[in-house]
Amino acid sequence: MARRAPDIDTALLRAFVLLAETRSFTRTAERLGRTQPAITLQLRRLEDAFGARLLARDRRRVALTPEGEALLPVARDILALVGQAAERLAGLEAAGEVRFGSPEDFATAFLPAILARFVETHPAVRLSTACELTRRLIEGVEAAAYDLAVIKQAPGRLHPGARPVWREALVWVAAEGARPPPREAPLRLVLSPAPCVYRERATAALAAAGRGFDIVYTSPSLAGAAAAVRAGLGVTVLPRTLVPPGLAPLAGRAGLPPLEETVICLLLREGAPAAAEALAAAVEHGIARAAALA
Repeated sequence: MARRAPDIDTALLRAFVLLAETRSFTRTAERLGRTQPAITLQLRRLEDAFGARLLARDRRRVALTPEGEALLPVARDILALVGQAAERLAGLEAAGEVRFGSPEDFATAFLPAILARFVETHPAVRLSTACELTRRLIEGVEAAAYDLAVIKQAPGRLHPGARPVWREALVWVAAEGARPPPREAPLRLVLSPAPCVYRERATAALAAAGRGFDIVYTSPSLAGAAAAVRAGLGVTVLPRTLVPPGLAPLAGRAGLPPLEETVICLLLREGAPAAAEALAAAVEHGIARAAALA
């Protein structure tokens, strides 16, 4: 008699796929906003369900077993199909206008493909999108200028109602191949204007470490800041997955202080239309998928 197919929670498959891609329980836990023991338990539940060992690990590395290699493409297909099904069902009911806001860096890196797919699968929704700094996006949601916004938050200090989607490591970034900045001189910074989460993280970390700095270039756009850093004017702070071509994280932080992680959240306006909730689900799924592959 054929073995009965197990009932599998897609959260277990998502954790397994991310483990296979990162080869790190630490990074997987960070990206999913869980603890390492929780990720270990999810993997154990998945292995018990299939009756097979999926990962082999020692102190140095995490590797897929032959069974894990066989499961990986199927798990990816299942997660993609579940996402497509949710989008299609939501698209049948969602209608009306959704006013959506996002920080420019995320809008540039992750959102075009996500929003294009949403528009395709939700033909009755009129989508209006704008880019702004996080604090202004929060103010816009509270003033009913936006129905939904992507915002950046500090771990453990989320704005009321914010829905965590992703945790992202922040890194000090310089021109690719640039020498580390001299430690005896004030650090030359290229930053967005206030109020900016990354600007606050950079200056607070340097002040706490007693490191002097000069803000030598201010740009409201990621492209403008990247061009200035690429030209060698100074260093900046970015999420690791959003470092553009021509720039690179400083190796070992080059003696600079560590930066607090940022939590990417969705903030839905109270009383927002059902179409905004459908967009929130699409953005949440799309950001997690894109960031996992970055």
